[in-house]
Amino acid sequence: MNVSQKLEFFQALVKCGFKEIEVAFPSASNTEFVFTRRLIEENRVPEDVWLQVLVQAREDLIERTFQSLIGSKKAIIHLYNSTSPAQRRVVFKKTREEIIQLAVQGAQAIKERLALLKGTEVILEYSPESFSATEVEFAREISEAVMEVWNPTPQRKMILNLPDTVEVAMPNVYADQIEWMNRHIKNRDAIIISLHTHNDRGTGVAATELGLLAGADRVEGTLFGNGERTGNVDLIQVALNLYMHGIDPGLDFSNLNEIRKIYEHCTGMAVPPRQPYAGELVFTAFSGSHQDAIKKGLAEWSREEPPYWDVPYLAIDPVDIGREYDEIIRVNSQSGKGGVAFLLENEFGLQLPKELQREFGPIANDEVDRLGREVNAVELKAMFWREYIEKDWPWQLRDFETESSNGIVRCHARLLREDKLMEISGDGNGPLAALVHGFFQAGTLAFEIVDYSEHSLSTGEEAAAIAYIQVKFKDGQKYWGAAVNTSIEVASIKAVLSALNRSERV
Repeated sequence: MNVSQKLEFFQALVKCGFKEIEVAFPSASNTEFVFTRRLIEENRVPEDVWLQVLVQAREDLIERTFQSLIGSKKAIIHLYNSTSPAQRRVVFKKTREEIIQLAVQGAQAIKERLALLKGTEVILEYSPESFSATEVEFAREISEAVMEVWNPTPQRKMILNLPDTVEVAMPNVYADQIEWMNRHIKNRDAIIISLHTHNDRGTGVAATELGLLAGADRVEGTLFGNGERTGNVDLIQVALNLYMHGIDPGLDFSNLNEIRKIYEHCTGMAVPPRQPYAGELVFTAFSGSHQDAIKKGLAEWSREEPPYWDVPYLAIDPVDIGREYDEIIRVNSQSGKGGVAFLLENEFGLQLPKELQREFGPIANDEVDRLGREVNAVELKAMFWREYIEKDWPWQLRDFETESSNGIVRCHARLLREDKLMEISGDGNGPLAALVHGFFQAGTLAFEIVDYSEHSLSTGEEAAAIAYIQVKFKDGQKYWGAAVNTSIEVASIKAVLSALNRSERV
């Protein structure tokens, strides 16, 4: 990132609520140095936010680092040197004693320059880099040697950061190492044990959580797992995992979509679709059984408002982190009736009866299979309209009249049957019963209505009513029909004709 991108990203971190932000390795490049200076000189750092900077145990780099921090209000100076056998042998070609001396010299160089930061509140931090690949006894020895120089107290603690620099072992092993240090390091009450995990094996979050359970006090990490200098565990995952268990992480991820947008803009990197919590598809269900359970769970949640979140297949309420319910269910060839019904209701207010859901679901899935891709709610509505609402052959309604006398409704309908005019009349306890009787009297079709529902449509040019009707013939075959009209009576009559047309019985 360039300086302007870093500034935008820094502001995003502040807005999330982070109070300790490792902003730069000021001695590594001019960009890093200039960025640190701009934060300080342009007064961009809130009073309660600590600027953390990273530096190796080399005197010239330490001097440059201190110059970058002059004028800051709160600063964490993070010193490190690598301690594993491979690093000692291959990179430094030094013995244990020489590696300890390297760390001590760096610690002394920092201590000697603290006067340069007059007026700055300073916390010192040390990392035995490659801690997880280092003998725990040696990690303790070198850490205590640095502590001897800095002399932390319970009132003025230092941070002891224990990096899982290369994730060489299972998370439980890293946690065992943290627990060992927690129990054996001297002056434990004068230090803050910090975790710094990487994700080489894909278990950085697990290692962090187990490390916290093992006694650590603090976590270093990144957003979306992109970084190296503070490890690359995804702090969003760690924080929201805590949130899922009812522990407030003290961070604001209520607009995670916006945070993702800033991250992608500043870094040029994309958040994977299945990234926990933030990924486009992470709350999305394609499976039919999942969709059905989510649909029912959300209905219970909105109706009963239980005291805690307990919706199947959704670990947390997506709305809490700025996600929308319309992202949850999407339809492809794996989907079932529940997902189809959810989208039609959520997007267009179509409340399909359960039996109709069972009929239309496979019809929609066959069409999705034919298309070979995911379909959206608009396409699903078009499928439903083609299959039910627009079924106007061979039966069509020209006009329909009713009159009532002594509780009996008499209907007279003028219909087109394969474009030929036909008139029928019948009696019943309502318009639909009279229509069914009229068909029977005419000797055309014998059927009965076995299911009926209707509801208003809320908005749009079709803001009228929709009727759903299921008819049953003497041979036991059942067919659904549906129709929309400004008159619910007319919609009901047309829904009967829709069902007859779908039965293909002339």
